[in-house]
Amino acid sequence: MKDVVAMNRTEGGNAAFHNFNNDYAHIADPNERRRLALAEIDKAPFGWYHIRAIVVAGIGFFTDLTNVTDAYDLFAIGLVTSMLGVVYWHDAPTKPGTIPSNSDTAIKVATSGGTVLGQVGFGILADIVGRKKMYGLELILIIFCTLAQALSSDSYAISIVGIIVFWRVMMGIGIGGDYPLSSIITSEFATTKWRGAMMGSVFAMQGFGQFGAGIIALIVAAGFKGSLQSAATVAECDGVCGLAVDKMWRVIVGFGAVPGCIALYYRLTIPETPRYTFDVARDPIQAGSDVKAYLDGQPQGMPDEIQRIQTKTEEAEQIAIPQASLRDFMHHYGQWKHGKVLLGTAGSWFLLDVAFYGLGLNNTVILRQIGYTGGDNVYEYFYNTAVGNLILVCAGAIPGYWFTVAFVDTVGRKPIQFMGFTLLTILFCIIGFAYHQIGEKGLLALYVLSQFFFNFGPNATTFIVPGECFPTRYRSSSHGISAASGKVGAIIAQVLIGPLRTRGAPPGSTASPWLNHVMEIYALFMFLGIFTTFLIPETKRKTLEQLAGEVPGTPEYDPELVSAGIGRHSDSEADTHRGDEKV
Repeated sequence: MKDVVAMNRTEGGNAAFHNFNNDYAHIADPNERRRLALAEIDKAPFGWYHIRAIVVAGIGFFTDLTNVTDAYDLFAIGLVTSMLGVVYWHDAPTKPGTIPSNSDTAIKVATSGGTVLGQVGFGILADIVGRKKMYGLELILIIFCTLAQALSSDSYAISIVGIIVFWRVMMGIGIGGDYPLSSIITSEFATTKWRGAMMGSVFAMQGFGQFGAGIIALIVAAGFKGSLQSAATVAECDGVCGLAVDKMWRVIVGFGAVPGCIALYYRLTIPETPRYTFDVARDPIQAGSDVKAYLDGQPQGMPDEIQRIQTKTEEAEQIAIPQASLRDFMHHYGQWKHGKVLLGTAGSWFLLDVAFYGLGLNNTVILRQIGYTGGDNVYEYFYNTAVGNLILVCAGAIPGYWFTVAFVDTVGRKPIQFMGFTLLTILFCIIGFAYHQIGEKGLLALYVLSQFFFNFGPNATTFIVPGECFPTRYRSSSHGISAASGKVGAIIAQVLIGPLRTRGAPPGSTASPWLNHVMEIYALFMFLGIFTTFLIPETKRKTLEQLAGEVPGTPEYDPELVSAGIGRHSDSEADTHRGDEKV
């Protein structure tokens, strides 16, 4: 019995992520062990364990996401690029103290480019080598690159834009990895009843990230108030004012690494998720040997290879789930009933992010309306920018996130996403077609409502659903593909569609005469999102195995699992019959 327990144990476990697999390590039958362990997770009442898991998984979304409207880094980089203009373009022949638009766009888009690579790469790797081995690596990359940015400077060999772009691409790769890993690890550890709320809470850390960035910006502005007040405009900000701004942007960027450092221990000591251990890894001997080696201070276990291979072969014969392979992947998504789900999640995220990132185009107009733009000196300029964005975040974004958390497990994911796309289509149509009639107060109201229904709508559900509706063996890579589609949409919004707003403006002008037409384009993307919503399943209050079509007797049950060989590819009728009995 002791040998059986040792063979079936897996590594890891802490206060945030309990190792459910080891609770049933004494049971020899892998399918029974799988059923009991997963049932324990699915039926667990919500408690402090789940709260700790949410905080640990959500740290990545608090710390860094990309570009101009999300989380700590998204808020921070908009302010940081303004500060870079003061420090490094003080003597520019045109618009002194202001970063050129091309450099500003390059810095902001760089993270999105890296994020696409990270979402796909980390997503695939998490399905191949495991969630545990990848979780924490992306946070280490984020922390390192964040600190590297804070310590960057220009030189004769490379400009400040070049070095910042490099580190932001690298940071984007880590940020991209956080999307599929945090989503699927949370979903695979979550109780079925409140899985949507847990995943929504992880994503809602974006709102706290925005708020945290604003608070840090206020603190550094107050800390250097005297120096900043010495210059009336950014063009005159040199000497002590320029030195203060140079210190400010480094503190704002560098502070983003602090929450990640706090959560790193929990990520590195997370156990492998039971679903991955049973459905993909299928190697309990190596896991048990690694645990013993860890306790003995050895870097890796060295089990008897004959016993390990023999046991692994026997387990593979018994487990009633197909093994992951390129052939099985193509077979699975080659069926319309599965392929349409991936098309729905990826398409919805793409369409959402085109408009979601485009909404930031109104920020300057909105801040002017509430009286938080400009000022009599550089201090007031940075102070007003920080306070104004805090007001907008608290008015629309943060309430929207938590409305999703409150209702996603009762109303459902699909109705919330459908409602969000529909209302955003209407709001964007009003902004676009009545832009010159609604006035700035009307624009402010519509902006806040749009922020609210983005987050109490598709911005949250496009993150939640891909972490639930795919089988374990492809859950991470499928989520990564969906998330990467969204980030491609964000790049298109920033590089191709966004610049259209200045069409027809005089050279050097900051006017946006085509902004209303750009908002009309975004309304079209929201309208198309209504139709991609019909392709996704409703996932509330269903186990991940039901959604993957692995539970007989449920509408989602997939008989193709049997014809695929149930854990092995075989053409014999006897094998198919035995596999049917196991399922």
